Amino acid sequence: MKNFTVKLTYVISLVTLTLFLVGFTWTLQNQFFSEKTTNVVVKEEMVKKDQNDQNKTIVALGDSLTRGTGDIEGKGYIGYLVEELEDKTNEKITLQNLGVKGYRSEQLVNQLQQTGVKEQLKNADLILITIGGNDLFQSGQTIMDLNLENIDRLREQYLKNLGKIIVDLRVLNKEATIFFVGLYNPFIDLNDAALMTKAVRHWNFETSELLDKHPQTVFVPTFDLFQLKVNDYLYTDKFHPNTKGYKLIAERVSSLITW
Repeated sequence: MKNFTVKLTYVISLVTLTLFLVGFTWTLQNQFFSEKTTNVVVKEEMVKKDQNDQNKTIVALGDSLTRGTGDIEGKGYIGYLVEELEDKTNEKITLQNLGVKGYRSEQLVNQLQQTGVKEQLKNADLILITIGGNDLFQSGQTIMDLNLENIDRLREQYLKNLGKIIVDLRVLNKEATIFFVGLYNPFIDLNDAALMTKAVRHWNFETSELLDKHPQTVFVPTFDLFQLKVNDYLYTDKFHPNTKGYKLIAERVSSLITW
């Protein structure tokens, strides 16, 4: 009887120990799995955060073309460009539009000295510029008195300002690609159109030559977009693009951007 009791006690102890070990093992495995799952979730959240941090930022500078004057949607080429890029890249793009209607190159030079503007440019992945149209056309005065010597003088001062603009931008941001949108001729079907066309082409050529001296700076031609059917793409003021004209410019710029 005593031997039986001893054996029974031994068996019970063995079963109890086995159950304890099984339970202990299950607890460890369950805790490990939970920690592993938590780590996966954390890693996924970190990836999402990193992806958000990688969203692109565009800073747009310049005149009324950057503001979108003449577009009934109020977007201008900048707005349509951002839409195209977001569709193409599936990324959310942050846009800072710093364009000011009526700006000339010397005013853009001064704008780049503003602290808030500097901070935004430092964080830009891409910089877009439209400037020079007001320098050349002088609110229509150039057309009324078409003088090539005067145009040469205007161009020389503009190129001096543009050179400073690009240098200042590179001091603030050495990595961002700069896209400079060239001029079209809104007066191509008026009297002395051939002379004005020559002046605009020369203006664009020297602008492109200057930009070629700076890495990651791209001249975007637009003259050809408006050349054949200029009135189809102009607003009622016969100077600024209309919605169709801005979309053409946006498509041209978009085709040159590779992210």
